[in-house]
Amino acid sequence: MIMVPNCNQKFFYGLDATTQLQLTRRTFLSRTAGGIGLAALASLINEQTSSAFSASSPTLSAIGLPGLPHFAPKAKRIIYLFQSGAPSQMELFDYKPRLSEFRGQDLPESIRMGQRLTTMTSGQKTFPVAPALVKFAQHGQSGAWLSELLPHTASMVDDLCFIKSMYTEAINHDPAITFFQTGSQIAGRPSLGSWVAYGLGSENRDLPSFVVLTSRGTGRPDDQPLYDRLWGSGFLPSKHQGVKFRNTGDPVIHLSDPPGIDATTRREMLDDLGKLNRVKHETAGDPEITTRIAQYELAFRMQTSVPELTDISKEPASVIEAYGPDVKKPGTYAANCLLARRLCERNVRFIQLYHMGWDHHGGLPKAIRGQCSDTDQPTAALLKDLKQRGLLADTLVVWGGEFGRTVYSQGSLSDTDYGRDHHPRCFTIWLAGAGVKPGMTLGQTDDYCYNIVKDPVHVHDLQATILYLLGVDHTRLTYRYQGRDFRLTDVSGDVVKAVLT
Repeated sequence: MIMVPNCNQKFFYGLDATTQLQLTRRTFLSRTAGGIGLAALASLINEQTSSAFSASSPTLSAIGLPGLPHFAPKAKRIIYLFQSGAPSQMELFDYKPRLSEFRGQDLPESIRMGQRLTTMTSGQKTFPVAPALVKFAQHGQSGAWLSELLPHTASMVDDLCFIKSMYTEAINHDPAITFFQTGSQIAGRPSLGSWVAYGLGSENRDLPSFVVLTSRGTGRPDDQPLYDRLWGSGFLPSKHQGVKFRNTGDPVIHLSDPPGIDATTRREMLDDLGKLNRVKHETAGDPEITTRIAQYELAFRMQTSVPELTDISKEPASVIEAYGPDVKKPGTYAANCLLARRLCERNVRFIQLYHMGWDHHGGLPKAIRGQCSDTDQPTAALLKDLKQRGLLADTLVVWGGEFGRTVYSQGSLSDTDYGRDHHPRCFTIWLAGAGVKPGMTLGQTDDYCYNIVKDPVHVHDLQATILYLLGVDHTRLTYRYQGRDFRLTDVSGDVVKAVLT
């Protein structure tokens, strides 16, 4: 009996049945003696697949799935300002004036209701309530309450849509961030940006469809690390993973040619390499080879497009000033916000900023001021910049972390200092831009900011809503892997229609 050789499962189960059959037969025939496999191969290779590798065709990374978007999108692109470490909602957005009455009192069991604690506070004998040591005021026509720590953001409240009733199951940083980015607490699934790139492709052939920028906060410079898998493509083809721009040197590694290599020589090298890869693809049929071809070509074009992108010397002085004093320091949050606007102008599909430093288990009053100093002015400047250029109308901006913080103090509570533990039960994020109702607030928490009392929104609901605004039905954006159709939102998630225009 002749056995058909196994194919690499990473890509094989993502193919349709016809291509799977072609691939298994191709692999078998190419390995048989006497040249029969090579003779038969030409009749088995799909014409559409073959034509995709011609020199005149667009890059594969620019091609989305047939039939997408599913309906008319309201947003063309996403800027996701992820605040890694979990900002305290009580110090920023969720004003709780009654907490001053409960200061120092033990959190009532009727409020905690036996909910789980992290190992960092589970051994505490008491859970003293710690009111925020900041002032709040109402702003704009919407009357939104904002902390004094966010004066620049306060000027934009009528463009923001606050969701004060976010919740998650994850209680520790890594699974919580992974959940927000991939829809699963377990590492290995495709990231949100990768799903978007896979489904919709790119509108710019000279830049990646998914770009990642990172920065360290002054509030806690040694905060939780970030892992490249957070913007990875998981079991999707690797061409859909996020491209991380570095904070020092060339924004992308090996962007500059080595000494003695000019653009003409590089072009000739890539042409010859492409021919070799196409020959290999014809015999092996591995989709990762097509990714390799496309990424080499994209990297060549990025040698011109990226230096132009990151050169802010021609930006007006008024724009530079608006983003704050750190905007000219590569790798800062301010510099990344300006870069996000420039990426947005160039129609990059998904732009993700990660700002670390929000994990304040102790010394919160001082540390959170540092974080807000990093982020408040650049965030507001980004929104204003997008709005003035007409880009906010078709760009969705998302701001938020992986969970919230506890109302009780981790460790001792003093008149001037305290910390807060992780709190997945309720926290605040905000949205702005394409398709989102401006100047509104959804959701409500109790007087202790511990439980949601109105309009809960789950992580999968947020993910479903982001995809919806891009014209994608989250239940129909799937990928077959190991015999199962996977999607970002797993088996749940509802579009939060209350926040949509």
